Amino acid sequence: MMPSASSSSSLATSGMSRGGGGGRVSAFTMRAVARMSRARWFIFLRRVYQYQNGPRSDLGSNPFNSAGWLALELGVIVAQMVITAAIVVTSAKERPAWPLRLWVAAYNVGNVLSLPLLYWRHRHSSAAAGRGNDPEMRGASDALRNSSYLMNKARAFLELFFAMWFVMGNVWVFDARLGSFHRAPRLYALCIGLLAWNAIVYSLPFLLFLLLCCFVPVVGYALGYNMNSASVGRGASDEQLDELPRWRFKELDVPRDHEHEDQECCICLAQYREKEEVRQLPCTHMFHLKCVDRWLRIISSCPLCKQELS
Repeated sequence: MMPSASSSSSLATSGMSRGGGGGRVSAFTMRAVARMSRARWFIFLRRVYQYQNGPRSDLGSNPFNSAGWLALELGVIVAQMVITAAIVVTSAKERPAWPLRLWVAAYNVGNVLSLPLLYWRHRHSSAAAGRGNDPEMRGASDALRNSSYLMNKARAFLELFFAMWFVMGNVWVFDARLGSFHRAPRLYALCIGLLAWNAIVYSLPFLLFLLLCCFVPVVGYALGYNMNSASVGRGASDEQLDELPRWRFKELDVPRDHEHEDQECCICLAQYREKEEVRQLPCTHMFHLKCVDRWLRIISSCPLCKQELS
């Protein structure tokens, strides 16, 4: 039986609506990904990953020595000290099987020792950032280097202590042989919370690797959008792309004096073919339409001469 005209039109209408809905979803996803790639927290994570995996220069280049991150560390340390002190005071009658109060006290001692290191990082990162090539500051570079060596050693020993104390806390808290959780519920809850927090901190490098080396490339490949590069420079909008001239390539479009330069796209390094869509930028450089649109959505400048669109 042949389908009627009304049924055919309804099918076409439903197909167009589905296509329009898919286009709207794709555009929404692209805008969300572009906004995320330009967010401050994503740019900070990019800086952290590049610092940890690239050549480290001076102390000021360390993103963990920025004012915002140091303030966050200070807030976390102070909050831990206040919460642990309050819970230990209010749980004086609890009698745990393991010396959990000793574990919490030593953990707080480590937090107290972290405060001078935090202040040193803030002071010397600012000095390293403002030193530059000032001749008067060159004489102080040796003293700064020596103090950096000593403080980095102290920080390494403190991190080693926290790691060993983390293992000891897991042994004491999760030892099920004595079953003494009901004898000291507040202390056990406090220790479990501190251990969970440290587990998250220790797993941050792995989570950062999953985000930047697995999730971001997969999303970028699926959408054709480089999130890593977009976090550095702002790309062009759809309105800016629509204002640029586009046409289908013909051999007559290439002048003889620019024959070798303009016969291939410098982005994909493929020669232009008849009836391929090309786009010309304000600097008169020409590229494949798909190639240059992807580039401009990441950085709104010419790939060859770096001239901005506006």
